[in-house]
Amino acid sequence: MRDLHQTDSVTASRSDARAQGGATSDWMPYVPASSSPFAPDGVDTADLVWAETVAPGGYTHKVLARGSRIRFDDPTGAACAHLLLFNALEPWERLNVADTQKIPWQAYLGQGSPLLSGDGRALATVVEDTSGHHDAFCGTSTDAWNERKYGGAAPEGPTPSGRSLFAKAAAKHGLTKQDLPPSVSFFQGVRIDPDGAMEFTGSAGPGHHVTLVAELPLLVLVANVAHPIDPRPEYAVGPLRVHAWRGAPTTAADDRFTASPELTRAYLNSIDHAEARGC
Repeated sequence: MRDLHQTDSVTASRSDARAQGGATSDWMPYVPASSSPFAPDGVDTADLVWAETVAPGGYTHKVLARGSRIRFDDPTGAACAHLLLFNALEPWERLNVADTQKIPWQAYLGQGSPLLSGDGRALATVVEDTSGHHDAFCGTSTDAWNERKYGGAAPEGPTPSGRSLFAKAAAKHGLTKQDLPPSVSFFQGVRIDPDGAMEFTGSAGPGHHVTLVAELPLLVLVANVAHPIDPRPEYAVGPLRVHAWRGAPTTAADDRFTASPELTRAYLNSIDHAEARGC
């Protein structure tokens, strides 16, 4: 228990607060990002613009420049990174999961998959994927779902819903619950059986990562919460590591640009949109 005399005056409170300046937590952003102890191999730490370990049941958010690389790491095999993307310049343009699946003819996300907006533009592209266990069907958990399964869903409690955490992250950027579309998630897989039933395939195990490239300036929202159809009775989720660094968006020189007519059109739309805005 802390000594109350440490905070019994403004001067003492200031000294006490400053004395804690070097304290660390297992779950924290690293500021500056170059101080991250978990920087990905081959990435110059001077190029890092975001570095954070997100707690189980935690969330994070960041605005990133076009071309940024965004890497999610699952160190324990238990993370579940629910992701929403918005055009940072015009946030009414946002991830459209239905278009992300149907336009590029991709039911399952993996390396080369674009994440599309409802305006026919690529917001981001998956450029690395060692996991293969992802989901673009279920979205994230709701308050009603978590209350029924775990007995609670409050964002400050032990079993927060993904929607409640997304709402907190969105509010920091002037957005409301009505601005939140369905999300995708990484590291806990779902497949569709021949009869149409959803099969939860779980994790590929510890040590996997997914890397995206931002095709437009992005607002990124992440909720690291238990997958909604995980059959385990406990709230099962582990830590998530996030790093981002400077890079370049997809261009005509990249193989993925011409991988299909649909991808070419999505990238052309993104390039046109970005260049018209000086990006």
